[in-house]
Amino acid sequence: MTNLNRRSFLKATGGALATSGLSFPFLAHAAKKRVVVVGGGVGGLIAAKYIAKGDSSIEVTIVEPKAHHHTCFMSNEVIGGDRDISTIKFGYDNISSHGIKLVQDKATMIDAEAHKVMTANGTTLEYDRCVVSPGISLKFDAIEGYSEEAAEVMPHSWIAGAQTALLRSQLESMDDGGLVVIAPPQNPFRCPPGPYERAAQIAHHLKHNKPKSKLLILDAKDKFSKQGLFMQGYKNVYGEMIEWVAAADTGGGVKSVNTKDMTVSTDFDDHKVAVANIIPPQHAAQIAHDSDLVDDSGWCPVDLGTFESKKHKDVHVIGDASIAKGMPKSGYAAGTQAKVCAAAVVSMLQGKDAPVASYANACYSLIAPDYGISVVAVYRLAEDGSEIKKLGGGLTPEDASPEMLKREVEYAYSWFNNMTAEMFG
Repeated sequence: MTNLNRRSFLKATGGALATSGLSFPFLAHAAKKRVVVVGGGVGGLIAAKYIAKGDSSIEVTIVEPKAHHHTCFMSNEVIGGDRDISTIKFGYDNISSHGIKLVQDKATMIDAEAHKVMTANGTTLEYDRCVVSPGISLKFDAIEGYSEEAAEVMPHSWIAGAQTALLRSQLESMDDGGLVVIAPPQNPFRCPPGPYERAAQIAHHLKHNKPKSKLLILDAKDKFSKQGLFMQGYKNVYGEMIEWVAAADTGGGVKSVNTKDMTVSTDFDDHKVAVANIIPPQHAAQIAHDSDLVDDSGWCPVDLGTFESKKHKDVHVIGDASIAKGMPKSGYAAGTQAKVCAAAVVSMLQGKDAPVASYANACYSLIAPDYGISVVAVYRLAEDGSEIKKLGGGLTPEDASPEMLKREVEYAYSWFNNMTAEMFG
């Protein structure tokens, strides 16, 4: 199963893998069980819905501080100018229709011993099991001169919303002939292909509006996800407009920035920029640190079959914050992990063993409005539980026809619609 075709993948993910290959038996209990879900993104929303679907007797509560969620997926199209930011903005109005309670507040601490979640406004929520899907925090201090304040001048745009709009505005107002720099971080980080799709989307804007400009990718790595397909797309669509520089040629990528004179520096060169997209290294969101869910890596070690924390019982961590060995930190990965976790939580609350887990991932990248590329994969938990083992997958062929590349864009939009419907519908 080394070359999974798209039809087989979609058939699998639409069937068995749509519930991660797991069943959700219903068993009523005299005492109502309580699950608190921290985080209203991909992982949190899908986990909450599948727990409620798996056993309607479980009381499910989501704690989320924002009134609206901006998806990171398709935010690069907003930055490139082919999508309005309103199309990636979603509310939580439909949550209650699934029997899920929403607490509009920020979770500040998980007391694993007392089985309680505390919020910024002083609310305490008791739980039998807690699902934590908090996403990432940015390590601003990893780059000299960079900070939350500096990000208002040189945006990271790695948490969608205001930062997405800021980077788009800067690209619109820059002079033709200016230099745009993107600084991708070292692994691991959220959405491995994201910076390189963003480069293509920005180049699309420059090509049609600022054709004398150039885009420079100063990478902290020597290779990246779908590299061959991206480099081929850059050349075919944008010629010499995009230049990628490996870490080996800069001493490890961007080391410092100066927002006053708009300079981005590596060990070897200083670059005067019109726009700088600085994406710093990342780790699990702050609540994971404050609740003692992380290890020395800054991410959360988990049992890969249930996503239960290896540090605290009855707490499960999914999505970008978890160490899901074998899977990328992607939106689709978070969704499939949420289904695995939901099945495990339902089973464990019913006094049963968690089912054997299956997983899937699908990632689309838009190089131009009619040029898309993708990678898909299916996984299964290794027999010894040490990794999420890839069983097979597929990648857009390097000799794909223009019709196939255009069809990949259509698949990407369908993927987006399906993901957001599952989250917010």
